[in-house]
Amino acid sequence: MCGLAGELRFDGAGADVGAVVRMSACLVHRGPDGDGLWARGPVALGHRRLSIIDLSPAGAQPMVDVAAGVSVVFNGCVYNYRELRAELTAAGHRFASTSDTEVVAKAYAQWGTAFVEHFLGMFAIAVHEHATGRLVLARDRLGIKPLYVDAQPHRIRFASTVQALLAGGGVDTSLDRDALAQYLTFHSVVPAPRTVLTGVRKLPPATVRVVEPDGTTRDTTYWVPQFTRSPEFADLSPREWEQGLLERLRIAVERRMVADVPVGVLLSGGLDSSLVVALLAEAGQRDLATFSIGFDAAGGESGDEYEYSSLVARRFGTAHHRLHVDSARLLPGIDDAVAAMGEPMVSHDCVAFLLLSEEVSRHVKVVQSGQGADEVLGGYDWYPPLAGVPRERAVAEYARVFFDRSHRGLADVLNPEWLPDSDAAGDFTRQAFAAPGAETAVDAALRNDTTVMLVDDPVKRVDTMTMAHGLEARVPFLDHELVEFAGRIPPQLKLADGGKGVLKRAARGLVPDEVIDRPKGYFPVPAIRQLQGPYLDRVREALTDPAARRRGLFRPEVVDRLLADPNTERTPLGSNVLWQLALLEMWLQRHGVG
Repeated sequence: MCGLAGELRFDGAGADVGAVVRMSACLVHRGPDGDGLWARGPVALGHRRLSIIDLSPAGAQPMVDVAAGVSVVFNGCVYNYRELRAELTAAGHRFASTSDTEVVAKAYAQWGTAFVEHFLGMFAIAVHEHATGRLVLARDRLGIKPLYVDAQPHRIRFASTVQALLAGGGVDTSLDRDALAQYLTFHSVVPAPRTVLTGVRKLPPATVRVVEPDGTTRDTTYWVPQFTRSPEFADLSPREWEQGLLERLRIAVERRMVADVPVGVLLSGGLDSSLVVALLAEAGQRDLATFSIGFDAAGGESGDEYEYSSLVARRFGTAHHRLHVDSARLLPGIDDAVAAMGEPMVSHDCVAFLLLSEEVSRHVKVVQSGQGADEVLGGYDWYPPLAGVPRERAVAEYARVFFDRSHRGLADVLNPEWLPDSDAAGDFTRQAFAAPGAETAVDAALRNDTTVMLVDDPVKRVDTMTMAHGLEARVPFLDHELVEFAGRIPPQLKLADGGKGVLKRAARGLVPDEVIDRPKGYFPVPAIRQLQGPYLDRVREALTDPAARRRGLFRPEVVDRLLADPNTERTPLGSNVLWQLALLEMWLQRHGVG
């Protein structure tokens, strides 16, 4: 796990090495163990290293492979690198390290841009071909690792964070009105390739982009999951679906133990992370380090789930750490979380993940997380209303249960000059739902959430906040082979038992029943969910700041009404409307953009 940055120029000039150095310096939190720079003519690559596999200098980056004819920077982990190394060795390649980065380089030499199809893992990669001058950018199938791009006529820059691109300079930081509309409509998600900044785009998941020396580009989507019924699984019974899912999760969890350092687990006390712990214990892991976080209660809400996480820890004999965060750390934690965000992320979970990661990073450098199971296996409460909805009405019903507001409703929040010319969120959703490969309304929603919402909300949240403290988070529920199998599972099996029924039934006998049957939980940060006292003051400060007034995003009477009654107005999914508006302003002000 690392941070990468780079530039390729198209105008005959040499790469701006100073800009790449500034970009790399912004990534020290993602890679505190080392740094590297390589430049040749129009190209420069920068890297910050978090040493997980091959801790020696031989695994350092940028990796220049003369035999392969490439230079590589890489963020993530290829879990099957040992198997690929053996295959590539048999094909005649010779290795100088035991790192997965060198496997990436040799794999490109062997298979070209199809190299990503051989990888099991999470990754953002940049490869420069020495002979042709071509640059190749690639991102993993589920978009677990980020890759942002600033493309201009005379050059392209890329980095693991938006902040790094901003540090390079020359970015168009004006607000993208369509992206703003998506943020306010699509539950604070801005789907790739957009970001809220006009000059910054993100490489979509499962995409390889080839950039020629003259600046021409072509994108290839190399993986598309199918959410349809398959003949090969036509005769499976419900029990066989459960066992098939469990077996793939076993494999996914075991894959994610590949490391030359200890691997822990973020144990929330919910089903997903508890099942990860159970499967690791079943596989013989001993003295597994597990971590859960708690906050002070507020507004009548409990601030921890220790009851369940401790139950699981006792059952499986883990080395459990209950990390309690004093309320005094929450207010500065908000500003630290906003500073870490490459894009505005409205979930209060961000602060919890940031503070948890700070504590966990004192003990381990790698953790597994249960993130992703709800999107892949139908755990959220907006899926049941879609059951039985005709496929042609799927978009309208999905928008009704998921969107924060309609396209028309944007005019109730935004000042007229910020309204988009078209229905950005609606158009995106209609196009996504219309693509072949999703059989029912539920299938279409699950596919959209797995490939879009999950990528640009929960997964981005976990990656951003863990990497803010040099902690690598691995997500077995997003193993692409598991996701492929899950997409084939009949929707009624997923929606059973109040959601994730197929997983709950598969977990019986492995995870304590109390955990399986408990109400769905979230990272509890009650002091932020119920805005009052200093937290409300921080929100008021952001929305009344001179920068906010000059920008004039939101209608003043709306802001005044929400500040007067901060906890009543909620989106259809229960998010605090005031917090959604304030978080965006806090992010823009913190990064000096827009």
